[in-house]
Amino acid sequence: MCKKAEMQFSIFLIYQLAEKWHMTPSEVFQTLNKTKILDDYIIKYYDVLHTQGKKALVEDISDFVREKGIAV
Repeated sequence: MCKKAEMQFSIFLIYQLAEKWHMTPSEVFQTLNKTKILDDYIIKYYDVLHTQGKKALVEDISDFVREKGIAV
């Protein structure tokens, strides 16, 4: 189950990715959900990820999505 801090972090990250990818937050959510990155990476590893900087996180998630075969 997702805690409040994890949910806030996920929302923050979705909006940062939306800006970077020139997509709507809804499209980013769908992409992260479809690839299971949201649950299996962002929420699962929140304790480590939330200590990283915004730029590093956006690049890390972008690379991960590309590895899953999705152009962003």
